[in-house]
Amino acid sequence: MIRPLYSTSLSLLTDLYQITMAYGYWKSGTADREAVFNLYFRKHPFQGGFTIAAGLSGVIDYLNAFTFSDGDLDYLAGLTGTDHRPLFDPAFLDYLRTFRFTGDIDAVPEGTAVFPNEPLVRVQGPILQCQLLETPLLTMINFESLIATKAARIRQAAGSDTVLEFGLRRAQGIDGGMTASRAAYIGGCDATSNVLAGKLYGIPVRGTHAHSWVMSFGSEPEAFDVYTDVLPNNVTLLVDTYDTIQGVKNAIEAGRKLRDRGYRFSGIRLDSGDLAYLSIEARRLLDEAGFADTAIVGSNDLDEHLIASLKNQGARINVWGIGTKLVTAYDQPALGGVYKLAAIRKPDGAWDYRLKLSEQAVKISTPGIQQVRRFRDERGFTADMIYNLETSPSGPATMVDPYDFTRRRSFGTETGFEDLLVPVFRKGR
Repeated sequence: MIRPLYSTSLSLLTDLYQITMAYGYWKSGTADREAVFNLYFRKHPFQGGFTIAAGLSGVIDYLNAFTFSDGDLDYLAGLTGTDHRPLFDPAFLDYLRTFRFTGDIDAVPEGTAVFPNEPLVRVQGPILQCQLLETPLLTMINFESLIATKAARIRQAAGSDTVLEFGLRRAQGIDGGMTASRAAYIGGCDATSNVLAGKLYGIPVRGTHAHSWVMSFGSEPEAFDVYTDVLPNNVTLLVDTYDTIQGVKNAIEAGRKLRDRGYRFSGIRLDSGDLAYLSIEARRLLDEAGFADTAIVGSNDLDEHLIASLKNQGARINVWGIGTKLVTAYDQPALGGVYKLAAIRKPDGAWDYRLKLSEQAVKISTPGIQQVRRFRDERGFTADMIYNLETSPSGPATMVDPYDFTRRRSFGTETGFEDLLVPVFRKGR
C-alpha cells in the first residue's frame, strides 16, 4: 500500500479562484449540476514524441482524504473582500464542513505513453466538486508526468544499463524531491538514493560514499580499506577525489582484499573529468585485475543527451547516476496540462457539450465525454483516437486530425484496440 507523504489536511492546496467559483455555484443554486471536465496537455515536453502519465496515485490519496478541517474553515472565515467584510457566507462554510467527493473519475494508468489533447483524467460529478479538483489534480499530474517522461527519455538513452536517480539534494524542495523520486521510478529508473522515497513508495535504494569520506582520512587507500571493512556488502568506491586513474588503482587494491574475504567488489564511480576516456581506462584496469563484473558508475550533471554522446564515444559506463537534470526537469520545468469543462447536464437530462474558443487553434478545447481508443496491429500500437462516449464507435472508425482535416485514417472492425481511461472512482469511492 502506498502511504501519503502528508497527514495534514490538503484541501486548501488550491487557488483561491477555485473556492470563489465553488461559492458562486453554491450561492446560485447550481452546485449539484452534473458536469464533465477533462485534464490533458497540448504539447509534449522536451521537444519529444511521447509523454508518460504519472501522478494518479497521489490523486487517489488526495481524494480519499479530501475534507475541510476546522482549521481550514477558520482560515476561510477570516478572508475578506474589498469592503473588508467576510468573503464567504457562514452557511457556505458549514456546507464545506460536510463536503465529500461523490463523483466519478476515469484515468489513464500510470506509466502509460500518452499524447497531446488526450484526456489523462476525466472527472464527472457535481460541478462544484469537479471545480475544486482542478488545481490539485493539475499540480500532481503535471509534475509527475513531466519527471516520468524525462526518466523515460534517459532510460531510452541508457538502453539496458542501470539508471539510478540521485537528485534529492538538487530537487525543488522536499515535495519536489519525493515526487520526483517516485515519478522517476515510474519512468524507468531502477533505484533512488532517496531513503524516504524507498520507505514510503517501496522503491529500491542505492548509494555509496561521497568525496568527504575520502578526504576525512589520511590517504585514499586508507579511506577505501575502512569503507570495505565497514560495509563489505555495499562497495562502490568513488575514485575521482584526487587523481582518477590512481583512484581506480587504489580501488582495485581494496577490491582484491575484499575478494579475498569472500565479498564482491560491486563498482567504482566516476563523477568528474572526461567520462568517456576515464571509463575506458578504468574498464581496462579492472578487467586486467580480474574484475570484469565490477560496474562503472558515471555521474556529474548527466541527461539523455550526454548519455547518448558518451555512448557514441565508446564510454564503458554501465550504471548511470542522474540527479539535477532529471528531478528538476532541467530543460523544461513545466508540463502545460489544462483542465477544461467539456459537458454539462441540461435540466432535461441530456448533455450540453461545452467548447472553449480561442484565436489560437491549439487552445480550442474538445467538447464531449472523452475516451481514448488505442488501436494495434501485429506490429504493436498504431494510433490513438479520441471519441465521445455518448457516440462510441461501434463499427469501422475514421480518425481526423483536428489541426489538418485532410489527414485521416480508418480502421475496420477487425482492428484490435483498448480504451485507455479506466474507472478509478465511482460515486466518490
